[in-house]
Amino acid sequence: MTDQQDIQHRLIEALKRPDAYPHPVDDVECIETHISWVLLAGDYAYKFKKPLDLGFLDFSTLERRRFFCEEELRINRRLAPDLYQAVVAFSGTPDAPRFDGAGEPFEYAVRMARFDREREMDKLLERGALPIEWMDELAGCVAAFHERIPRAEPDSDPGTPAAVYEPMEQNFEQLRPRLSDPRRLDQLDRIARWTGQAFEQLFDTIAERHARGFVRECHGDMHLGNMAHVDGRVLVFDGIEFSERLRWIDIMSEIAFVTMDLMDREAPAHAHRFLNAWLERSGDYEGLRLLRFYQVYRAMVRAKVSGIRLGQEGVADADRRKAQSRCHGYLDLAESLTRPVPRALFINHGFSGSGKTTRSQPLVERFGLIRIRSDVERKRLSGMDSRERDTGGVGSGIYSEDMDVRTYNRLAALARNVLESGLPVVVDATFLERARRDRFAALARELELPFCILDYVAPEPVLRERIRRRQSADRDASDAGLEVLAHQLTNADPLEADEPVVTIDTRRDDLPLADIARCMDAGRPDKA
Repeated sequence: MTDQQDIQHRLIEALKRPDAYPHPVDDVECIETHISWVLLAGDYAYKFKKPLDLGFLDFSTLERRRFFCEEELRINRRLAPDLYQAVVAFSGTPDAPRFDGAGEPFEYAVRMARFDREREMDKLLERGALPIEWMDELAGCVAAFHERIPRAEPDSDPGTPAAVYEPMEQNFEQLRPRLSDPRRLDQLDRIARWTGQAFEQLFDTIAERHARGFVRECHGDMHLGNMAHVDGRVLVFDGIEFSERLRWIDIMSEIAFVTMDLMDREAPAHAHRFLNAWLERSGDYEGLRLLRFYQVYRAMVRAKVSGIRLGQEGVADADRRKAQSRCHGYLDLAESLTRPVPRALFINHGFSGSGKTTRSQPLVERFGLIRIRSDVERKRLSGMDSRERDTGGVGSGIYSEDMDVRTYNRLAALARNVLESGLPVVVDATFLERARRDRFAALARELELPFCILDYVAPEPVLRERIRRRQSADRDASDAGLEVLAHQLTNADPLEADEPVVTIDTRRDDLPLADIARCMDAGRPDKA
């Protein structure tokens, strides 16, 4: 044991005594990880960095530990300012430490406010207590974070193709010696080949996104274990402070981690809801070309971490079996993410108030559809927030004929991009004009994919009442009022017999899931 390790061990032992603290403490709980100590004492948690140099992190000197404590405070205050409070300097002696006292400090720690750990999102999900609606709040929090954080300079290294691929190669190299089953080694080779081929195909996309500012100083370790729901709001904590390369990443890599983690925890509906809510807020549909690539990478990182645990000395048999199960589970997930998914192009059809957005939400969650909303994209084109209002009425402002053309052009371009990214799409607009429906049918034919019109119906009095309630609540992106509805009822082109339609009566709770599943099934890769 080095002198620094001995000093820190003595300090930790001293701080296990409740009377060592300058604030009320009844008892102290000590948590050890491979890189840190955390002491839970009274209303606070104190996190110490171990004096280690592991290559990917270096806390080996007091000065480096002080620096990374300050970095941890800076990085995590961006998302959890009330949780991360201060860097505490310890002076005196390791056996009788003083908190921020006089004298030369011999150790540093980050002080955090404590919260109920049962409110961490991984634990909530395990108990079935993580409402899917909270994914909207989480997505809004993450999207707002991504909007305000610094962007990488065009000539910077992190986020370039080479910097992206290097840790992916390392995952395979470091995991391979820890696998003994020939079937698992073959599986690893298949995932490695897929990753290499995908990287070659996506090289220009990765480089372009770096140049366009999509590489940013992200959180870097965004999974449910680093999230909590406390006092009615989302907290995201424990971002990566020790490695710029792991933190300065494409924002789609961050989204890939969240969605991969939800899939691994058998919550795909939560993953689909989160992804769609984030896309609606961020508008980064182009980034979907990289989603599977980064999801496979994130699963492989977790497989490697579990594999390393397998090779450590002193691991109990039960823990070793658990690590092996987790490693194999992540390998299976990674390989499943290399396989194409069924694709189809759906368009919503219906008058304002018919329930297109509300009733398509369960389809998004069940089938993994990427939903593109005309109300949101119209306002994005106009430089407006989705909740801003344009009350100019039919044919004026952002609802002019020119804006209609621009909006549907954007919907078509985004739908093409998502489909070419390998994902199914539902375009959420009224589609009351036959020519606009035909345009999307032609897109599906061009891409040799199934096409289906989802027709949302309700009686006119129900439409009127829903519009009144929506306007009163003032929470949705739609501006359509009763005047708009009257115009639609008068001018809509009816659906015709040659159009592929699935009718959805939005007064009923059930959905025609079998019909939609058949359309999706026709878009399976093995039926192409």
